[in-house]
Amino acid sequence: MPKGPVVILTALNLEYQSVRRRLADLQVHRHERGTRFETGTVRGTSCRVALGLTNKGNHSAAVIAERAIQEFSPVAVLFVGVAGALWDATRLGDVVVASHVYAYHGGTSEDDGLKARPRAWEAPHGISQLASYLARSDDWADPTPGDEDGPQVRFGAIAAGEIVQNSRISAEAKWIRQHYNDALAIEMEAAGVAQAGHLSGAPVAIVRGISDRADGTKNSAEDRNWQPRAAANASAFAIRLAVELMGEQEEAAMPEDDRARSADRFARRVSNTVHNSTVGIMADSVTGSNVHMNAAPKASGPTDLITELHGFREQLGRHRTEGTLDEDSYREALTDLDSALRSAGEHTPGSSKRTVMTLKRLRGLVAECPALVATLAPLVAAAGDLA
Repeated sequence: MPKGPVVILTALNLEYQSVRRRLADLQVHRHERGTRFETGTVRGTSCRVALGLTNKGNHSAAVIAERAIQEFSPVAVLFVGVAGALWDATRLGDVVVASHVYAYHGGTSEDDGLKARPRAWEAPHGISQLASYLARSDDWADPTPGDEDGPQVRFGAIAAGEIVQNSRISAEAKWIRQHYNDALAIEMEAAGVAQAGHLSGAPVAIVRGISDRADGTKNSAEDRNWQPRAAANASAFAIRLAVELMGEQEEAAMPEDDRARSADRFARRVSNTVHNSTVGIMADSVTGSNVHMNAAPKASGPTDLITELHGFREQLGRHRTEGTLDEDSYREALTDLDSALRSAGEHTPGSSKRTVMTLKRLRGLVAECPALVATLAPLVAAAGDLA
């Protein structure tokens, strides 16, 4: 089984920077042929990432992806960036995860026209299942002020070619929509990365944020506004996917006994020496001979929720002291907690949703501490009930 990081590749520097901002402890990793990657960890987690820039085009993307796979033996390769929507049903800012990728420039030119002969690669089943699960959880996106709906994750085909598509009325634009009418998005690198993954045996996921509609509006003011937002949405989902993939890999690498203990960590057991029997308990945390009990909070109103959030701050401090929560995660968690407290105290339209989104992001930061995750679950529900 691969023991390397998750490789994340982008074609544009804007996309690269959007991913890079979510990483910590970055170091330059130079390939012997001169390609430079940066390696680090996702902020607040132990998930290791190798980040690289391919530049535009399927050919360049394939070469750099193959190079990254050979260099890092990754858990998976995620190609992250922006794309154009082929149909109006996909909104600007939404994220498209490829169920399969078409290399649409394969074909044969005959007297009665151009006939499609595409190559296609399906996404690995495990990654598709995990991505669908994360999309349903609806807690991956960064909170956006003034945006109550937030981006959606869509699953479908992505068409990858060798030219920039910026029309809906050109002959090629009509041909693509006729022959690849199930494709949700169009771009220029996914086929190369998918081919590299196929040849190397590395799982590949394509994650694209929709920045335009491939309809002549590229490079417009609207496109310049949406491109960074679409890149940020794609990187947010990809980073969440990377963390989960790494977590599954680490769990799979555990000895069977450790996996069983991990699955049973909420049901700590203590010995009853009087009756020589076993008693099951639910504990907030167990450290040595110290058992910290914590009943699930029941916040029935804004005041109760705020009280429980202040209590959660004390739990964060205790977990940091015990070493189960690292210093960086602790600081980031306090920032999100303060933001949630402010939103919970506003009592304005939309403040409840902001509280929920912030608490969900906080839950991701403390994902390695099951007791904290368990405490947050009813608080997230309580914040939603206040809407």
